[in-house]
Amino acid sequence: MRYLPLTAVDRADMLKAIGAKSVDDFYGDVPAAARLKGPVPGLPNHQGELEVDRHMTKLSRKNRAASDGPFFVGCGAYKHHIPASVDHIIQRSEFLTTYTPYQPEIAQGTLQSMFEFQTQVAALTGMEVANASMYDGSTACAEAAVMACRVTKRNTVIMSGGLHPHYADTTRTLCEAAGIRVIQLDPAIDGELELARAVTEVAACVIGQSPNLFGTLTDLSPVADAAHAKGALLVSVFTEAVSLGLVKTPGEMGADIAVGEGQSIGVPLGFGGPYVGLFTCKSKFMRQMPGRLCGETVDADGKRGFVLTLSTREQHIRRDKATSNICTNSGLCMLAFTAHMTLLGDKGLTQLATLNHEAACDLADALAAVKGVKVLTPRYFNEIAFSTPKPADEVLAALEKQDVIGGVRASRLFPGAGMDNVIIAAATECVTAGDIEAYAAALAKVL
Repeated sequence: MRYLPLTAVDRADMLKAIGAKSVDDFYGDVPAAARLKGPVPGLPNHQGELEVDRHMTKLSRKNRAASDGPFFVGCGAYKHHIPASVDHIIQRSEFLTTYTPYQPEIAQGTLQSMFEFQTQVAALTGMEVANASMYDGSTACAEAAVMACRVTKRNTVIMSGGLHPHYADTTRTLCEAAGIRVIQLDPAIDGELELARAVTEVAACVIGQSPNLFGTLTDLSPVADAAHAKGALLVSVFTEAVSLGLVKTPGEMGADIAVGEGQSIGVPLGFGGPYVGLFTCKSKFMRQMPGRLCGETVDADGKRGFVLTLSTREQHIRRDKATSNICTNSGLCMLAFTAHMTLLGDKGLTQLATLNHEAACDLADALAAVKGVKVLTPRYFNEIAFSTPKPADEVLAALEKQDVIGGVRASRLFPGAGMDNVIIAAATECVTAGDIEAYAAALAKVL
């Protein structure tokens, strides 16, 4: 039995009503080269459920999970251990079955978890206010740039050369639609402080990242001072939330807005998502902050309760009035973050961060001992960039044949930037001494 929700006449009537000649008109902004001319190659038009299940299972066996062997991929998504109790907690009915909590009397479980999440993220980043999550780190960065323009009434954004290219591209896309000018500095392994010299009187904000894409840690305090001297804001970005268990927080560095990716805490790699974006700012900018904000109050009996506050439901769903339309979708990942962070506590987070840094130190020492390898990242948390005498794509392919996933080639993220021989590798608490030894031995053999 086929399911055909619309007839050809139905589609024609709908297209006529909105003034479009065909469905293809909806994709006018997508470059022709990026559009398929027909069905996806290699896939049958239709099959039964059993056949589809068998086919997808066969395809899935081609994947190599991060836990299947030595794994050193980072660049914004990190393999961390997630306690089994996290999965149990997020499946409890008072959390899992609740829709967007516009009716607080039936959504106190979800609202309290949101409130706890905001408290944890504010403490983690050293900032005053946090919202109840964004889609991911890249869209949080884009929202921060647009928010800075609303706050300062300016329309120029300056981004560092160490900002993750996916974050930069997402920010550029949203800013272009909003008529905001974007300037990005040249790619640099250790160039975040260049933002202090690049800021101008017309800049709404400067966006710096620490640790940056290459793993380099930078105290952005001088950038904050330079930005504030010219009436601009500092947006501090991070992709590795665990680093905040050891290093100076965005708040301590004078950031006005701090955004980043929370995937490292409670959220699995998941072949690319879904993840959880963290968004914080100074309290004086709170009403310009996108997304949801949960507040604490008391009910008619004087008992503690929680509600969405400072914005109405319509602010999240009406494009013409909204600061952002972020809604229900991020709730489950947010809950996983909160559950894991609660289990860790302050001491546990510091211990986890320490394990990550120690693993990175061991990795850097092991790779530096391989003839021809040069570690390029001067100050790091759990990620380093290094160069080899051979092209990075060839090296990584050869390592994979030896069952070592060695990292990400920089040229993939910065094509044409002269980084063909640079590899970016991450070491978390999931990396063992044996993994590092295997990596160094395999790399020596490849080179």
